[in-house]
Amino acid sequence: MARLPGDPGPLGRARYALGFRLPPRYRDWVRHDLVDAGWRLRLLVRHLCLMIPVCLLLALLPGSWWLRALVALLALLTSMFTVAVSADEMRLSRLRRHGLTPPDPR
Repeated sequence: MARLPGDPGPLGRARYALGFRLPPRYRDWVRHDLVDAGWRLRLLVRHLCLMIPVCLLLALLPGSWWLRALVALLALLTSMFTVAVSADEMRLSRLRRHGLTPPDPR
């Protein structure tokens, strides 16, 4: 994937994925991430990247293999569903956190 001008880099993206506010110099990148086409998919992929390590840790819990696999799968599916349902509110919160105005709803 091509990097945009003002891309925060891997460490900045990780902080952004965890919910931290980026410095003002990344405002154009944040605007692109939250407003341009494909923002929902980027939000879901970012959440998936955060949930995979959590699910792997859940799979290490004691118990039979099928139970551990189902617990990890349940955690992944329910969290992805929650993020998909509340994507609009999450986007508005991030826009406000970075001092950006939300786009007009259509």
